Amino acid sequence: MKRTQKIALALAIATAAGIVLYMAKHFKTKHMLAQIAEEGYETAQDILFPHKDIHGKHLQYGPVIPEL
Repeated sequence: MKRTQKIALALAIATAAGIVLYMAKHFKTKHMLAQIAEEGYETAQDILFPHKDIHGKHLQYGPVIPEL
């Protein structure tokens, strides 16, 4: 294997690992935010996840109507 191929392979592996980690974190955060939104009260975050710091851009309090 040439040196450039080794570098390209290492870069591809690092990129794939980064994408997988990002997707796992995103899925976990999305699940937690959905659970908080389903509770329907503003302190749900503090009660359900007292030791976590969760910030969502589109966090809605109250029932969420699924989009079709």
